[in-house]
Amino acid sequence: MSHKTRFSLDDSDEFANAVKQKIAEFNWQHWEVSERLALGLKLENDKGQLVAGFSGRTFGNWLMIDNLWVDESLRGQRIGQQLLTEAESIARTRGCQSAILDTLNFQAKPFYQALGYEVQWTQLAYPKTGCKYFMVKQLAR
Repeated sequence: MSHKTRFSLDDSDEFANAVKQKIAEFNWQHWEVSERLALGLKLENDKGQLVAGFSGRTFGNWLMIDNLWVDESLRGQRIGQQLLTEAESIARTRGCQSAILDTLNFQAKPFYQALGYEVQWTQLAYPKTGCKYFMVKQLAR
């Protein structure tokens, strides 16, 4: 007897988060690391508007950098470097030994390289004609 499987389309954020949660639950059963901590830093102007920010997480030996953004009006003033340095410092106090990130060819590869990050792998033709760099840095103590 054959059973026909019917998939339904669900593009909602709620569904995507539910699948992500199911994967996380599975991973926690098999990983030796049980603590995953968010790491967020922000800079606001006098009006309370966000002008720079960092988001990532620490787990095990790693700092995973998700986002680092600086408003165009503040670029070139070392704000991004200060954000990253502070995040790395916090990560070291949490026991992290390495940091990992990805950046697109038109984004911040030279910025990260100047701060000690090295390209470990390049995904070519991403998403079509560009590329994505996966970078790592050893966090000095």
